[in-house]
Order: sequence, then structure tokens, then C-alpha cells
Amino acid sequence: MNAMRNKVQLIGNVGQEPEIKTFDGGKKMANITLATNEYYTNDKGERVEQTEWHRITAWGKVAEIIEKYVDKGKEIAVEGKLTHRSYEDKDGNKRYITEVLANDILLLGK
Repeated sequence: MNAMRNKVQLIGNVGQEPEIKTFDGGKKMANITLATNEYYTNDKGERVEQTEWHRITAWGKVAEIIEKYVDKGKEIAVEGKLTHRSYEDKDGNKRYITEVLANDILLLGK
């Protein structure tokens, strides 16, 4: 059962060009946004699309795959875990971020 704890799986489209950072020693980090869409019928019988945006962070080999093969609009599947962190911005305000720390990626579509 441990493998099922804090596991996130998403399929969606990349919202912007990946942001890649290379650190000392060559280790890479990639940040992307992923849009997932859900559809439902409202009480008037109209079909409604709801889009959720997710922040995805990847390190190492997964970041290298994103750098080489992922562009804005590409459909991908991501598996990882949900993480939360906070920081202080330049004005001293505390900011909170929720993101998916990706440990696997699958390229879909064309």
C-alpha cells in the first residue's frame, strides 16, 4: 500500500514552453504548467468545460526528456507526488506553492 500514498497521475496539455535550469554538476530541473480538462453537463443541459492548471517540477533524467521533447501544447502524462512549499517574495510576503514533483513522464499525441 505504500506505493499508493501521495501519488498523482495527470494527462493534459503543456501550457507554456518548459523552463529549464542547469545547476553546478550538470543536474537539470524543468518547470512546466499542465492543463487538464473535465467536462460536465450543467442544470440547463449545457456542456461545460472546466480547465485546471497544475505546476509540474521535474529533476534529472525526467527534466532532460522534457527539455528535448516537450513543447507548449504537447499532450503528456505525468506521474509523481504532490508537494507544498513556501517562500518570501521580494516584498517580504509569504507565498505558498503546490506542485507535482514528477518522477515519470509519457509523451502522448503526435
